[in-house]
Amino acid sequence: MVNSRPDSPARYLRELRVLEQLARTQHAQTLSMLAQRLALPKTSLMRILAALVESGFVIKAPGEQGFLPGTRAARLAVSILGTPHFSRSARVILSRLVEATGESCNLTAQEGDTMRYLERVETHHLLRLNMEVGAHVPLHCTATGKLMLALMDETERRATLNRISLDGHTAHTLTQRAPLEHDLALIRQQRIGVDREEFILGMVAVAVPVLDGKGRMIAAIASHGPTARVSLQVLLDQVPRMREAAGDMGRVFAATTAPSNADDAGKRADGLNR
Repeated sequence: MVNSRPDSPARYLRELRVLEQLARTQHAQTLSMLAQRLALPKTSLMRILAALVESGFVIKAPGEQGFLPGTRAARLAVSILGTPHFSRSARVILSRLVEATGESCNLTAQEGDTMRYLERVETHHLLRLNMEVGAHVPLHCTATGKLMLALMDETERRATLNRISLDGHTAHTLTQRAPLEHDLALIRQQRIGVDREEFILGMVAVAVPVLDGKGRMIAAIASHGPTARVSLQVLLDQVPRMREAAGDMGRVFAATTAPSNADDAGKRADGLNR
């Protein structure tokens, strides 16, 4: 049993422990499940969850008696990943991938109902799409966004699709629920996100997941280019290299959340260019 006396230091970590437990699974967790796993009284846990829900760090799962991390928790996670060490290590990996593929590559993570650019390295070609780090792109019509949707827990995916607007950005955007869900099912099987000029006319993209230690998607690496220079098949041919980069990126994510190993991970990432 965790010491929860009023003067116990552990008392001030209870909210963080709740967020940590919720982040470990894509399934909504009930009050009983959390109380058992965290060894906390249900009355205390109810007060903690109420405060976290009110502040936006936790949300109640639609139609279920359970809880999930909220958008504010996602923004906090993205902010933590904005450290100079993470940025440097991520750019080393992306630079190596750009050198191999010849096209711009980026790293994105979900933030609310969008994907946010965490890092990006541009191709040397003059004809390219310029997107700033920190920019947000839709879930339903980008390679990384559709990959994130496809690999979500079914309950979370259904709730997200019910919530977002399937706006048309080009004539190729899937703006109807049924065709989009069919596309997501194929992406889920292949674990490769594809954008067939759905977000920007004349641009195609391919994305692969960055996984945590339990095999859950925490971010995505994408490569994209203009159809005037590169075909979708050419980008798909680079998927093995992209998966290698995603594996390296996963280790950098892990090190960023484990400060004692951060320097070692940075050295490993720097070694990729040697």
